[in-house]
Amino acid sequence: MSLPKMTLKQLAIFVSVFETGSTSGASEVLHLSQSAVSSALTQLESRLNMPLFERVGRRLEVHPYAEQLYAQAQAILSQVHSLEQYHEHQAGQIRIGASTTIGNYVLPSIIAKLSAAQQGADIDVHIANTREVIAEVEQLRVDIALVEATPHPSNVKVLTQQIWRTDKLVVFAKRDSRWLSPFAADLAAVTTKPQGPLIQGEDNLRMGYSLSTEQLAGLPFIVREAGSGTRQIIDEKLLQHLPGVRVTMEIAQSEAIKRMVSADIGVGCLSQHVIESELASGELVQITVDGLDLSRQWWLVWHNSCHQSRLWQQFIQMIAT
Repeated sequence: MSLPKMTLKQLAIFVSVFETGSTSGASEVLHLSQSAVSSALTQLESRLNMPLFERVGRRLEVHPYAEQLYAQAQAILSQVHSLEQYHEHQAGQIRIGASTTIGNYVLPSIIAKLSAAQQGADIDVHIANTREVIAEVEQLRVDIALVEATPHPSNVKVLTQQIWRTDKLVVFAKRDSRWLSPFAADLAAVTTKPQGPLIQGEDNLRMGYSLSTEQLAGLPFIVREAGSGTRQIIDEKLLQHLPGVRVTMEIAQSEAIKRMVSADIGVGCLSQHVIESELASGELVQITVDGLDLSRQWWLVWHNSCHQSRLWQQFIQMIAT
């Protein structure tokens, strides 16, 4: 298909001349010189190979051809205007994907900050487990994703992956858990100072348990489902070091796991962000194991073909600070 010979500027000038009835009127409306209007109109007539106006002295009489062209030109310019508005809308739109822990406990404050900085922005959020969110990025249904474990995309060449933050998983139980009753005598001797966001003051120490891997392996675990970033770290850094450990439940919601542990059905392992308030109140207690590192990296992931709008770039700068 060859490129059109007429231009949008010529069509816009023609429409204005048609509506005002003169080149002088169109020049005032469009803030162009009268000679520029006349030249564009002449070029359009030449490219269409048909007259559009009959020049009678200083007046322009509309040619029958112009009636038909006017309707078509209006439709074309209206569509172009809609495209421009769509582009402006897209420039103020971002689709954010987040794995469940980040989406439920960390992202809300970030979205609030972004909304305050960019009022009227169209922000869409999709929350699912890491595997599902990465699939959305690959299919360009999400502009950027924040996930809790190392991404394993089906095609690594089309995605950019960047470490964002460091998080820590915490093994925890109900404060007076029956599962920990054999170790209750040692509770007072192992007050701990949690690291990261769990700290609320230098002297704010909390009661906890320090168990061996053998002792921990004897406890029933309630964990996240396969495919979640939290479960990936639990498998890699915790369960494989606990021979014979029993996983009694796999649940897709962190809040449900907290409730199950609070009901003393078993012990859990979730991000420090998820159980921060319960540890602070003493409803839940932390279980530490010497030699086990439950830290993990959080990742930013986006498709290399994704349009990086101004809002996208603003979001990246915001979460980098």
